[in-house]
Amino acid sequence: MYAAAPAPPRPRRRLLPVVGALLVALLVAGCGDAGPGAGPVWQPGAGGGGTGAPVPSGEASQPAEAAISLSATGDIIMANAPNKLPANNGKGFFDDVEKALAADLVMGNLEEPLTVDTGTGKCGANSTRCYQFRAPPEYAAHLRDAGFDLLNQANNHGYDYGAKGYENTQAALEKYELAHTGAPDQIAVVDVKGVKVAVAGFSSYPWSNPLTDIAAAKEVVTKAAGMADLVVVQVHMGAEGADKTRVKPGTELYLGENRGDPVRFSKAMIDAGADLIVGHGPHVLRGMEFYKGRLIAYSLGNFAGGGNSLNNSGRLGWGGVLKVSLKPDGTWAGGSFAATYMNSAGLPRMDTDDRGLGLVRDLSEKDFPETGAVLDDSGKISPPAEG
Repeated sequence: MYAAAPAPPRPRRRLLPVVGALLVALLVAGCGDAGPGAGPVWQPGAGGGGTGAPVPSGEASQPAEAAISLSATGDIIMANAPNKLPANNGKGFFDDVEKALAADLVMGNLEEPLTVDTGTGKCGANSTRCYQFRAPPEYAAHLRDAGFDLLNQANNHGYDYGAKGYENTQAALEKYELAHTGAPDQIAVVDVKGVKVAVAGFSSYPWSNPLTDIAAAKEVVTKAAGMADLVVVQVHMGAEGADKTRVKPGTELYLGENRGDPVRFSKAMIDAGADLIVGHGPHVLRGMEFYKGRLIAYSLGNFAGGGNSLNNSGRLGWGGVLKVSLKPDGTWAGGSFAATYMNSAGLPRMDTDDRGLGLVRDLSEKDFPETGAVLDDSGKISPPAEG
């Protein structure tokens, strides 16, 4: 067990009655479609996936002192239907990385809808520099089989096939007992060994919780902190590209879009009650830092790009699995980063050369000389030494 990092005392969170894992008010400008109603709190099953019996709403967390483990990845695209599907229809897609993913709660950023063609793809016939993705709904089974418990939909491709495609994705995930998060006002609450973990997804798009309205985002996190022991923020933020590995203060733009101020947003969410920030969006790895004893991973890069949907050249092909252990009060109890890469078919593979690990370690030192996470040769993550 890694030594716990010093952290300022924080009051024990009051556990309010939990309305459900899927508190969704999907009010997209111009669409007005509502998401699914309230449901049970999800109880991950042993051995991965979202399998297991739902915990009745309103059940309070049981006292627990032992740390729980959470793992997370960056962008996941399994296929680009209808013509660019992986071999064997995706069977065994995540086999090489399954052991690295294993944790009490396994999370990923699902960068595409799981849907049939809804007829409302965002890219017109003559579009340029427009990318839309989808995988068959049954590909949710591949996520379950890999051990995923919860998927984030708050990203720029979550709405590639409109409101219907978004809803179809939620239905596909729920069919395989996978929780999801990311819609406006949605907070997914997952029971992990008696510890309630709230997960909320943010991006700069109207089908998600707000990235660029920090005051509104803080309200979501404050609400989540009142519902659970631990709060995880999944956030799609920052400009894209092979040259976007560095984290600098200020707002980042991409193709004219406001992609948020990653540093300001992340620290504000921790101030509001978040215990872990999981970033993705730039398609490259970025550094990590500690703030008030909580880890901020600014970008976990590209994890999977089936159907050759993501550029895997150079740093664009590197990703990784972040694994963090936290006590129920949010105290740091250890962590690690395992480097991965996308092979020629876009499937995730463990990187025995640890290229991503070396990059994250270098960026953490350069971008955050006083607060950067310390990563050793094995990938173990530690807070910076107190000066």
